[in-house]
Amino acid sequence: MKLPHHLLPACAMLLALSVHAEKVTVAAAADLKFALDDIVATFNAVNPGDEVHVIYGSSGKLLTQIQQGAPYDIFFSADMAFPRTLARAGFAASEVKPYAVGRIVLWSTSRDATKMTLGDLVDPKIARIAIANPKHAPYGKRAEEALRALNLWEKIKPKLVYGENIAHTAQFVQTGNAQVGIIALALVINPELVSKGGYWLIPDTLHAPLEQGFIITRRAAGNAAALRFADFMGGKSARTTMARHGFALPGDGGNK
Repeated sequence: MKLPHHLLPACAMLLALSVHAEKVTVAAAADLKFALDDIVATFNAVNPGDEVHVIYGSSGKLLTQIQQGAPYDIFFSADMAFPRTLARAGFAASEVKPYAVGRIVLWSTSRDATKMTLGDLVDPKIARIAIANPKHAPYGKRAEEALRALNLWEKIKPKLVYGENIAHTAQFVQTGNAQVGIIALALVINPELVSKGGYWLIPDTLHAPLEQGFIITRRAAGNAAALRFADFMGGKSARTTMARHGFALPGDGGNK
């Protein structure tokens, strides 16, 4: 069946758009929830033909899923070590690119955390303390490092409850299942949480830097939209958004 001549240009345009449009599935550390949601919205506004879908979780578990064949096109990790591991094993179609440095804080919705330090966690009145699971969550690993640096780990270990990722850890505190949590600065300064509790910034001299990096995965080697989104993350708009959400940026003075 032949189409009327006046419909041909419109159909050609729709066909061109459908060919150009590509989907990008992003696996991202949970500390990026608020920042990356904003960045994706801005990216979609200037790239309406692309579709970006983000799955949040702990960096270690996302690493394992990629190794097992999960269909992720870009991996944003809260620890540079994880994308480096994937790159060494042949799972990457790009070099590992740094995108941020994170910070950890003490946060509480029931106590004035602005006047607390890590030493206050030994207080018998504090029965449950939430951290992300250090076995697969970089923020939890850094929390453990900071506590060990002050010889507090063994003293408070019986009080600890472990979140699957840093967002899950924050939920423990929000719901009252923990009185205090060690979570990401990027979460507590977001409007959704900032009005619910105060925080104390943990000195970054107590733990290894939370240097965060990403890769385009091997499966996305031919995905032009994945490359566009990766390039967008290095641009001024995305960097401004990351800074607004509490991250230090590569090339902007380190992790202070």
